[in-house]
Amino acid sequence: MSNTTKNLCHAATIVVAAFLLSACNNKKFTVSGTITNANDSILYFENMALDGIKVVDSVKLNEKGEFSFSQNSPEAPDFYRLRIAGQIINISADSTENISIKAKYPSMATNYVVEGSDNCKKIQELSFMQYRLQSLALAIANDPTLGAKAAEDSIMKVVAKYKHEVTYIYREPMKAYAYFALFQYITIGNSYLMLFDPQQFPEDVKVFAAVATNWDANYPESLRTQNLHNIALEGIRDKRIAERQQQGIVIDADKIEEVGIIDLALNDNHGVTRKLSDLKGKVVLLDFHQFGTDYSAKRIMQLREIYNKYHSRGLEIYQVAIGNEEHYWKTQTAALPWISVRDADGQSSNAYLAPASSFPCDYLINRENTVVKGAAEMGNLEKEIAAII
Repeated sequence: MSNTTKNLCHAATIVVAAFLLSACNNKKFTVSGTITNANDSILYFENMALDGIKVVDSVKLNEKGEFSFSQNSPEAPDFYRLRIAGQIINISADSTENISIKAKYPSMATNYVVEGSDNCKKIQELSFMQYRLQSLALAIANDPTLGAKAAEDSIMKVVAKYKHEVTYIYREPMKAYAYFALFQYITIGNSYLMLFDPQQFPEDVKVFAAVATNWDANYPESLRTQNLHNIALEGIRDKRIAERQQQGIVIDADKIEEVGIIDLALNDNHGVTRKLSDLKGKVVLLDFHQFGTDYSAKRIMQLREIYNKYHSRGLEIYQVAIGNEEHYWKTQTAALPWISVRDADGQSSNAYLAPASSFPCDYLINRENTVVKGAAEMGNLEKEIAAII
């Protein structure tokens, strides 16, 4: 079993994995509310940690069903759940939220109201969609008119439809709910079926890479970020192996290097393949650009000033042209001193472009090949570069 499968299956068994890191300060988040019709039931407040489920607190509910739990605010998004017996409500916390839950037992998992956290509302939406998908998949699996192959094909079709419906996670890949979506699953018989699985569905590498890239930039020290990153990189590696094998080329998996970024390997304006990972040891501005647009000329002038000022101190610009015709792009970049490559349809760059709402789209990469600023977090460009150069 590959490391990817182990990571995904472990995450599946705990619904969603999370972090153990907590802030050592006085900032708190609270989860409170009421769960009615559960008099004398034990309500557990549990942390979904990487190494398993941890009971954080518990309370015996009275007739009113009131409860309140408080914990130190985490340094990175953390995941918790409220549980009575097998009924579970998944939530997340990343600052000082006051999360309110109102539910009724024994249907609390599928019938509750959450306030105080947009992430928790999105997690609720994803959970309800997952429950509906689970019911539909079981109905298909138990349909006596379908053979095993027809049932499997039908289940794969409804899973594919579900994944299309939740593509909105690309818009905010740095959010807790986007991470949560990656580890959803359904059960068929005694088996787990991960809804996103780079090993079984190579195209899922893109969404893992998009989330991993943004979590690298926002929460570089968290254990969950590291695990996300490893899953994405292993998925990319497995995809490359499969592509080479389809071409009749046999390669040793151990010889495929893993790097600390989602790598790009694109041809520059001289026809030479330039790998982003080859720039390790330099501070890299990864700039996605569309030549011929209103902002282009002004942007190039800005980058020239920055390049001239910081190149001698270790700055390199890896500029990716998106959507430009090849001859036009070569003409526009002929006199530029930095690395100019082209990704005609943006497919190779999807992991980086997914969270971008407009161009220019930039990422800042440190000398260790780690993204330290993402597209959504980039402030003043020169100040960001000067801070790490």
